[in-house]
Amino acid sequence: MGGPNKLLEHVDDVPMVETVVRAALASSADEVVVVTGEDRDGVEACLAGLPVRLVWNPQYARGLSTSLQTGISVLPTGAWAVAVCLGDMPLVRPSHIDTLIRAFLADPDGSIFVPTWQGKRGNPVLWTVDLLPEIGTLTGDVGVKALMARHPTKVREVRVDEPGVLTDVDTPEALQELT
Repeated sequence: MGGPNKLLEHVDDVPMVETVVRAALASSADEVVVVTGEDRDGVEACLAGLPVRLVWNPQYARGLSTSLQTGISVLPTGAWAVAVCLGDMPLVRPSHIDTLIRAFLADPDGSIFVPTWQGKRGNPVLWTVDLLPEIGTLTGDVGVKALMARHPTKVREVRVDEPGVLTDVDTPEALQELT
């Protein structure tokens, strides 16, 4: 995106990453872990006072895979699944996360739960802990899409009721359109 850290850009007078974190906190998720990377101090400052676990990824420049690995390294023993929310998707709602959690609880044969809006896959994505060892094999700017390709029969598409699961902010134009 260039310029300042997009996660600290304001959407409706709130830093984008704070909006995402508050959505996760308002969901039925048991715990919210925030993996920080670039501009660690700025991101942590805007989240100060929120009941989250902050974990720094010193390898963040190597891509999304390292942030996933950092996050799962601190999951509590006994966790069943993890939902990964991206910090540049401020239109994800608590209801999106809760819809994925309900789908996971209702389908013991599924391992990857991905929200869809009008047939398009989005984020966040929830996956079961049996796939966590494979996260360690990912490298670069690669995320759960690689796991979906490896395990197509374990993927469950979960329809959601609004398009926020498709809206990420990757360009200045996307930010301006959103704000």
